[in-house]
Amino acid sequence: MEHSIGTQLPLYSSIPFVFMLLSIALGPIVFPKIWHHHFPKISILWAIIAAVPLLIVYRGAGLYELLHILIADYIPFIALLWALYTVGGGILVRTTLKGTPLVNAGFLVVGAALASWMGTTGAAMLLIRPFLRINKHRKNKAFMVVFFIFLVANVGGSLTPLGDPPLFLGFLHSVPFFWTFNLFKPMLVVAIILLAIYIALDNYHLRKEQNAGDILPMGDATPTGTISGRVIELAGAYNFIFLVGIVVSILLSGTLHLGEINILGVHRNWQDVLQVVLLVLMGVLSLKFTPKELRKENEFTWAPIEEVAYLFFGIFITMAPVLAILKAGNDGALGFITAAVQQPVQYFWITGALSSFLDNAPTYLTFFSTALGQFYPGMEESAAVAKLLVEYPLYLLAISSGAVFFGAMTYIGNAPNFMVRSIAEEAGVTMPSFFGYIVKYSLVFLVPTFVIVTLLFYL
Repeated sequence: MEHSIGTQLPLYSSIPFVFMLLSIALGPIVFPKIWHHHFPKISILWAIIAAVPLLIVYRGAGLYELLHILIADYIPFIALLWALYTVGGGILVRTTLKGTPLVNAGFLVVGAALASWMGTTGAAMLLIRPFLRINKHRKNKAFMVVFFIFLVANVGGSLTPLGDPPLFLGFLHSVPFFWTFNLFKPMLVVAIILLAIYIALDNYHLRKEQNAGDILPMGDATPTGTISGRVIELAGAYNFIFLVGIVVSILLSGTLHLGEINILGVHRNWQDVLQVVLLVLMGVLSLKFTPKELRKENEFTWAPIEEVAYLFFGIFITMAPVLAILKAGNDGALGFITAAVQQPVQYFWITGALSSFLDNAPTYLTFFSTALGQFYPGMEESAAVAKLLVEYPLYLLAISSGAVFFGAMTYIGNAPNFMVRSIAEEAGVTMPSFFGYIVKYSLVFLVPTFVIVTLLFYL
């Protein structure tokens, strides 16, 4: 039942998803006041426009697709983001460091290293506010935030299943936990190139600001002005206990086998329900034990996570027909795409291109299944995965790196991208538009970097 609708859906059923993306891209530019006040309504409107035809034409099967994407994907997705956002917002980094090119690069390196172990969202939420504070004296900060998104919110999450949802899906489908360390070389190449570009850009802008007299008074990077004479001080460090709880809840969902539960016709494992409960619990405990004064000092507000919740509700619902078509493989309206994927280079670029706009987790799973079907049709999954890792590991490497790396291509490629952008805008940084981000940064810096990765690893 889950895949049958994908074989019947026409390609034009993806139109609401296209208009949802166009609304996100053009709304803040064409009608900024209307968008700012009414984006939740616009998101829900496109969700309704996508859902109603599914319910009318496909009835039970259409309802199942919508319920499945809400229960199996959206609710766990938002629960994880909310928990990480809430807990991360309870950790205040006070520092006397100032935003020089090398200090900023150090922040990016630390954030990228943390991302594989506490998730790209966790690392981004922990460091984005102090990163912005140490650069308060700088005039040009948008490029800094963009490279933060590149490295901390995406590329850094490549090494473990904890880092990014697609890799966790692989773990759930018999890929060993530490196999993802095989992504270290491609990740290192991308990170080194992007860091080198960042340092060059930061030096260029710093000199330009100094020559123009645009450097603001340095002040202090911490709101309190004093941090006991230390270079870095953490307040609310007990929230790391709740971060560990979040990590444990994710691992438990992949290791426990507690049986199934039927939720409105959607079959889920009890451990998945337990994961959501534990995630919410960690966030609630963080709110209970973290003083409001600390969150205020950390400039914590709910606006970024609210924006993500509303916009990704529209994205997930309008995306449901597209994902159903993709899951149908060669029998769906996008079968020409899955049929054309034969070599690692194709897996890397097609998985990546779709992950830039669709949820990268089901996109990863689609091409993961395509690779298994290409080499081991009809074989039981765990046995097929074991053989794939030995005989054709480059294919899974291409799928994994494509799903993770290309999440940096757009604001919607990975959820923390949107939250980082929102936090930066709250702090007064003028961020590029949806298309501006792609044209000015992704196409200029990411695509050439991915071409180098292709030449080194996937040809």
